[in-house]
Amino acid sequence: MTGWKDKFDFKNAVLDWASRLEIKVALIYVRPMKNKWASCSTNGHLNFNVELLKMDKKLGEYVIVHELLHFRVANHGPLWKSYMNAFLPAWEELDNQLKKITKQEREL
Repeated sequence: MTGWKDKFDFKNAVLDWASRLEIKVALIYVRPMKNKWASCSTNGHLNFNVELLKMDKKLGEYVIVHELLHFRVANHGPLWKSYMNAFLPAWEELDNQLKKITKQEREL
């Protein structure tokens, strides 16, 4: 398992993915969030749960790509899924892993 060094390492990954996906990002926040792993706004702001810093980079990158693609497609419909398949072919397995973690945390 490869983790993140710090917030700056994570934010650099966001900027790297944004560049690859040709998406403009205005601001990136890494902060405590109670009910979500991430969120984005139409003005280019991204919020990521600080708990992602403790996770494997692959899970963090899944959340990064997931959120960035919402700047192109607002929902989780077929177009969004096709983008996910193109950029992260194993995204469904990563999504399942994240759901297991979420379920475990809620049971605590």
